[in-house]
Amino acid sequence: MRAVVQRVTQARVTVDGEVVGEIGKGFVVLLGVGKEDTETDAEYLADKIVDLRVFEDENGKLNLSLKDTVGSLLVVSQFTLYGDCRKGRRPGFDQAARPEQAEALYNYFVERCRSHGVKVETGRFQAVMMVEIHNDGPVTMLLDSKKLF
Repeated sequence: MRAVVQRVTQARVTVDGEVVGEIGKGFVVLLGVGKEDTETDAEYLADKIVDLRVFEDENGKLNLSLKDTVGSLLVVSQFTLYGDCRKGRRPGFDQAARPEQAEALYNYFVERCRSHGVKVETGRFQAVMMVEIHNDGPVTMLLDSKKLF
């Protein structure tokens, strides 16, 4: 499972002109699910993201987590994170999970984040979405549950 995590001052997702998810201060998580991913991968990333210390404390150091700052999450499904661009000019998506598996693990990830007491908004799975991100810093991290060490 892969996640691009961006610290934001605000963000929102619209589908066909309708706002389906919106947050203030927090993280936008672009979440990709691979065909070999399991609930363990979702748990690892959810736990890591809600405790990731990249918000500034009173001394200006990146020392506070999403939970410390009472921030929110906006989670957007992003199968293209599994695009393989090594050959040719068109990415291959062989390593991305099938939609049924991906949606189940995406929902599991969202619920795991909520179990930490974090407010979570989402995009709409498999929809064409417009994502508006006000990146703060910018602070952006790439996390991959298969690259633990």
